[in-house]
Amino acid sequence: MNPYDAICLPAMQALGVIGVLAALAWMASLARRDASLADRFWPLFIAAAALVYAVQSAPLTARGLLMLALVMAWALRLGGYITRRNWGHGEDRRFAALRTKHGAQFGWRSLYLVFGLQGLLAWLVSFPLLAGLASRAALTPFDLLGGALCLFGILYEAVADRQMANFLRDPAQRGGVMARGLWAYSRHPNYFGEACVWWGLGAMAVASGAAWALVSPVLMTVLLLRVSGVTLLEKDIAERRPGYRDYVRRTNAFFPGLPRGSGKPCAG
Repeated sequence: MNPYDAICLPAMQALGVIGVLAALAWMASLARRDASLADRFWPLFIAAAALVYAVQSAPLTARGLLMLALVMAWALRLGGYITRRNWGHGEDRRFAALRTKHGAQFGWRSLYLVFGLQGLLAWLVSFPLLAGLASRAALTPFDLLGGALCLFGILYEAVADRQMANFLRDPAQRGGVMARGLWAYSRHPNYFGEACVWWGLGAMAVASGAAWALVSPVLMTVLLLRVSGVTLLEKDIAERRPGYRDYVRRTNAFFPGLPRGSGKPCAG
């Protein structure tokens, strides 16, 4: 199999599958008047791409099997969590703000502003899987380190999400700030865990000889820090939760560290 068949054809096939799923998700969002369905489809987009790569790269090597198992565990966990979290709550306020901004045209515009863009980003993020599953290079210790980092990220994010879900279910905490558990060491431990997932998979892609696939963890980190993650989420949260400003002063945004004022240094 030449390099074009091993990389380019599966990549285009995955993009096509993601495009179909994005269109279906968009049509469902029109029927439900809920563009935040895009969040639930995000893990599905990447899992679908991974399955395309797996089929086209069969039989899979040890690296391929490990990467496929990790990304499927990530997708099932995250997809299930987002679906349970959003079930029955209507459209997320981020998408509701977009709907207000674009008015009556939002339904059609959401096809490319929300679902098309989400699908394209998911395709780019899936590149370590494209490289790793296609590679026939032997598994290395660096692969195992990358796999361990990815697994750590999955578990870290799952614990952070569970802690936040328990906090939000407690009526006594209404309007308060979650600053316990992993949330005592960074304001967005779920995002830190997510970044670890993709840097781990990126490391495995590098071990297979595909350093170009690092575009995925770099892109994911930028999204988490500067676009749809920390920056967007904290834009107005202090107005809704008065204690959040003090939380910001003493707690790292992304990388875990001891809270400032705890008597030990804490990097920003």
